[in-house]
Amino acid sequence: MRIYALAGVLAVALGGCASEQMTIHGVPSEKRVAVNAAQSEIAAAFADAAATAAATEHEKTALPVAGAAPEDTPADAPSMQTYDPWERTNRLTYRFNARFDEAIFLPVSNRYRRAVPGPIRTGVYNFFANLGEADSVINYALQLRIGYGARSLGRFLINSTIGIGGLFDIAKRFNLPAVPTGFSATLANWGMHPGPYLVIPLLGPSTLRDGVGYAADYGTAYAVNVAGLYRGNASYGLTVVHGVDDRSRVRFRYYATGSPFEYEIVRFLYVRKRLIEDEGLRAKHRKGNTQSESQQENAVAAPAGK
Repeated sequence: MRIYALAGVLAVALGGCASEQMTIHGVPSEKRVAVNAAQSEIAAAFADAAATAAATEHEKTALPVAGAAPEDTPADAPSMQTYDPWERTNRLTYRFNARFDEAIFLPVSNRYRRAVPGPIRTGVYNFFANLGEADSVINYALQLRIGYGARSLGRFLINSTIGIGGLFDIAKRFNLPAVPTGFSATLANWGMHPGPYLVIPLLGPSTLRDGVGYAADYGTAYAVNVAGLYRGNASYGLTVVHGVDDRSRVRFRYYATGSPFEYEIVRFLYVRKRLIEDEGLRAKHRKGNTQSESQQENAVAAPAGK
């Protein structure tokens, strides 16, 4: 009897499980599609709301703050073009300078740097820098910068006497640091543009104005002829020593970058540096920005050096 009763209970239980299983798997497919569609619509609504909120937050943060500097735009960037009407000749001169530097100039300057003790090289540098003070005095006078001219004159007198012919920079200890200048800076001071790019044999990157400045500075030194050092056979030896000493202090190496556009890079950086220096030199003569918007736009769009 108990066995039959137990069998009946198991039958009822199994029948309930089977009916429940049939109920679960008997959900119509249309209902599932409807539920999925509803969930997709809700998800899309949330995504739209999130995108709208993000856009609104970006607009709030992008609003200009009072007193804040405006953001730079591509139009504010300087022109990457450089005025180089003599490019073919300049490239030939650049290659010549590179070969001369590799074969002669750099090996000699490296040997000079290794063989000559540091204090002696410093004395050589001070000696030529002191000779250049005479040219600075004249050009500061042409620039009407009398204070700087007086300082250069004072440096020349102190270093030429106490500094034993300029071998020691004694004037620096008297709070008279060197601020050299030349005829190119004089022309820039009076508003002359650097002009087209120019590569000078042996001297390297330059501009037309700087080339004129080199010639004028050499003519000034030759005319003044401090201590008779700029004429005769001694001048040739001094010129060679000066050039070797200057090259030993320059870390630039031709084609060391490995870039096929080294000529363009050197040209752009040199002319852009000149334009920045000119702007700083003339800043004290200009009160405020008197250029019109069209002039500013033309200055930005124009090739550097033109």
